[in-house]
Amino acid sequence: MSDIPRQNKWLFVLAALLVICLSAFAGWGGAYLALSRQPGAPVAGEAVPGGLYRVMPAAAGGGESGALSIPEIVELAAPSVVEITTETVKTDLIMRQYISGGAGSGVIIRSDGYIVTNNHVIEGARRISVTTQDGRNFEAKVVGKDPQTDLAVVKIEASGLRPAVFGDSDKLVVGELAVAIGNPLGELGGTVTEGIISALNRDIIIDGQAMNLLQTSAAINPGNSGGGLFNNKGELIGIVNAKSSGLGIEGIGFAIPSNIVQDIVGQLMEHGYVRGRVEVGVTLVDIADVRAAMLYGVPRLGVYVINVFYEDTGFKPGDRIVSVEGKEINSIADFKGIISRYKVGDKLRVVVQRGWNLIELQVPLREAQGQR
Repeated sequence: MSDIPRQNKWLFVLAALLVICLSAFAGWGGAYLALSRQPGAPVAGEAVPGGLYRVMPAAAGGGESGALSIPEIVELAAPSVVEITTETVKTDLIMRQYISGGAGSGVIIRSDGYIVTNNHVIEGARRISVTTQDGRNFEAKVVGKDPQTDLAVVKIEASGLRPAVFGDSDKLVVGELAVAIGNPLGELGGTVTEGIISALNRDIIIDGQAMNLLQTSAAINPGNSGGGLFNNKGELIGIVNAKSSGLGIEGIGFAIPSNIVQDIVGQLMEHGYVRGRVEVGVTLVDIADVRAAMLYGVPRLGVYVINVFYEDTGFKPGDRIVSVEGKEINSIADFKGIISRYKVGDKLRVVVQRGWNLIELQVPLREAQGQR
C-alpha cells in the first residue's frame, strides 16, 4: 500500500509538466498568429540551425501592397526602355552643312512599336534610330510631337515588345521611391539610378516654356531625356526631361508626370498633334550674336522671320519681331510664351521692323497641327 501514494505523486508531477509544456506551446503559437495577422505587418521566415524558422517583421516598406525591390523593378521595367540616336543636318558659319549626332532615351507604350520620348530628343532629326534592350536596331518615324509639353511619339516596325504600365502620377507622395532608367551620355543604355520623389507640381521654365513637373533625386544626365521614371511597383510615373544645369548642382532632376504623358500621347497617336495648340504660321530664328547676324545678313540682333506659311498673317521673310501685344520680344521663347496664352481664332497685335519701318500687323492664330 505504501507504493500507491508514491505513484500518485509521480503522476501528479508528470501531469504538471505536461500542462506547463502545453501552455508554453500555446503561448508561442498565439504570438505567431497575432504577428502574422497584424494588418500592414507581414512576417518573413529566416532559416536557423535545426531547420526551423524564426518569425520576424518584414523590412520597412515591404508591407506596402505590390511594392518591389529595385532589382525586381528593373527586371519588370527595363525591357520597355530604349536607346534613341539621331542625325541632324546643321549649317556652320560659312554655310557648310554637316551631320550632327544626338542621343536620348524612350519608353515603349505599345507592343507594336509605339514609343514616347522628348520632343527635344528628335526635333529636327533627319534620321532616328532605336535600339531595344535585346540589342535590336530599328529606324523610327515621327508619329506626332508637342513642343509645349516636350513630348513626341515615334514608331518602329516591330511586334511583341513589352510596353510600360502607366502608374497614376496624381497619387504620388513626396519621399516615395523613384527609379530612373535611360541612356545617360548617349552611350550607357540601360543605366539604372534610384532616388525619391523630391517634390510635386514644380513650375519650371525650360527653353522659355512653362512646365509642371515632378522633381526627383534620382541621378539624371544628358541622354536620360525621354527615359522612364518608375515607382515601387514598376509602373511608369514620368518621362525624364531635364536636369538642373547649375554648376555643382546634383540630385535635382525633373520628369513629366505620367498622367500628362498619357493624355498627350493619346492625342499624338490619334491626330499627330495636340488639339487646341496655337501657331502663327512662320518659322523664326534667334539672332543672338554678331556671327549669327553676319551669317543671316541682318543689321541687328533679335527674332527674325525666315519662312511664312500663310499670307494672311502679313509677315514677310526678313521681318524682325519687335513686340506682341505690347510686350517686347527678345527671343523665340518670349514669342512662344506669349502666344501660348491665347486660343485658336484670336488675333494678336504684332509690331515688326521691315527695313527702316515699323509695321503693326493683326495676326490670326491657327491650330498647330504638328507639321513644323
